[in-house]
Amino acid sequence: MALKTNSADGRTRSSIQIFIVVGLCCFFYILGAWQRSGFGKADNLAMEITKNTGDCNLIPSLNFETHHGGEIETLNDSESKPKEFKPCDPGYTDYTPCQDQRRAMTFPRENMIYRERHCPMEEEKLHCLIPAPKGYVTPFPWPKSRDYVPFANAPYKSLTVEKAIQNWVQYEGNVFRFPGGGTQFPQGADKYIDQLASVIPIANGTVRTALDTGCGVASWGAYLWSRNVIAMSFAPRDSHEAQVQFALERGVPAVIGVLGTIKMPYPSRAFDMAHCSRCLIPWGANDGTYLKEVDRVLRPGGYWVLSGPPINWKNSYKAWQRPKEELQEEQRKIEEVAKLLCWDKKYEKGEMAIWQKRVNAKSCPGRRDDSQVTLCQAADPNDVWYKKMEGCITSYPDVSSRDEVAGGELKAFPDRLFSVPPTVASGFVPGVSVETYQEDNNNWKKHVNSYRKINKLIDSGRYRNIMDMNAGLGGFAAALESSKLWVMNVVPTIAEKSTLGVIYERGLIGIYHDW
Repeated sequence: MALKTNSADGRTRSSIQIFIVVGLCCFFYILGAWQRSGFGKADNLAMEITKNTGDCNLIPSLNFETHHGGEIETLNDSESKPKEFKPCDPGYTDYTPCQDQRRAMTFPRENMIYRERHCPMEEEKLHCLIPAPKGYVTPFPWPKSRDYVPFANAPYKSLTVEKAIQNWVQYEGNVFRFPGGGTQFPQGADKYIDQLASVIPIANGTVRTALDTGCGVASWGAYLWSRNVIAMSFAPRDSHEAQVQFALERGVPAVIGVLGTIKMPYPSRAFDMAHCSRCLIPWGANDGTYLKEVDRVLRPGGYWVLSGPPINWKNSYKAWQRPKEELQEEQRKIEEVAKLLCWDKKYEKGEMAIWQKRVNAKSCPGRRDDSQVTLCQAADPNDVWYKKMEGCITSYPDVSSRDEVAGGELKAFPDRLFSVPPTVASGFVPGVSVETYQEDNNNWKKHVNSYRKINKLIDSGRYRNIMDMNAGLGGFAAALESSKLWVMNVVPTIAEKSTLGVIYERGLIGIYHDW
């Protein structure tokens, strides 16, 4: 009996629901018909307004032009049309304005001047869209992109032939494969980095930012990524086509650059480690100018790694096909400059040597009295854009004790990502206080959380390299920090504040640029 009662109640509820639905449908149908008939109040009101106004020109004071620029200017039809940029000729696929090969060859070769930035005059600038290589496809997501690049994206095979025995890159079907080798690490970058890590504190986050000079295809930087170290790699645009393009297609931070006569576009004390693996830079030449420039960008307590000539010249001079005396003199000059810079040699084995920069000037008591030491007098050591390299040594910031780290001690990564940087805590950046820095962080965390809700691809590996064209304090990159992507933070040279030093203190990378 209970079952029958429940069944009867269910039928009753179903009937009521059907009746309600039918009633609502009828109501809205009648309401719609009434509005369409013209008797609705809103329609009558609209008709009355139309009758009273008639021509819109009766109210001449209304317009829909922007008022942000002061007085309104009248534009003719030709000026109001959007400007169109046509594709450039396919021959411009690899065109880089300030690194154009044809322009470069018109400059002197002394000290690599012709490999530096030489931007075109206004009348020579292109006003067309640079085309992608024919058949260009979406790069592989990280981490597969570290090891594989579609051939169509960088269609150059010269390195697969020239560096075949050194395990740089191999051509397989329609892709390039990067085994992780290099001239000085044919067994792979991982084993090479293991050797470094036996001396340099890489594993604990002390070393976070690195500079790779003459990087080739940037395998060193590519394999450092899995160890939480982010490297800024650079190589010149030279006879080995597309080295930096290979690096970028792999998803590794890299720029076209060279140590020549102009300072590197990075602030002082930016990198925890600097590296040269057979980068062919004459470190001992010009009174050690290039080593002094590395010293400028190397953080107090940071490390410099040199592998390849002239290290271990006694055993390797035949393989390098260079005179023994020449290599011996080259290493002597390097050791001499390193002593002037107050670097301590921590390691030398095989063809690798590692020096460490001291933490402050007080730990170099003899340097002030050395007649060969000339300290730079520049008021701002970060003012480097198109400034000539100097033969002087960049001074340490002042300290009060022998153990204090000049410029301030940084926390290990990832804590340093959001901790207050020493330059901010000391008030070194005008207009940026601890409070404004923390407020900037909080704002960017909110923004990036919103971005992630809108764009589900951000942490998928689909986006590997992102550019922040006006990076400020680096809050965007810090909030976006992920093992699957990196941000190139750009600080325009016309910016009111030089904040690139703050960005590097956070464990991020960036570059000065003139947009």
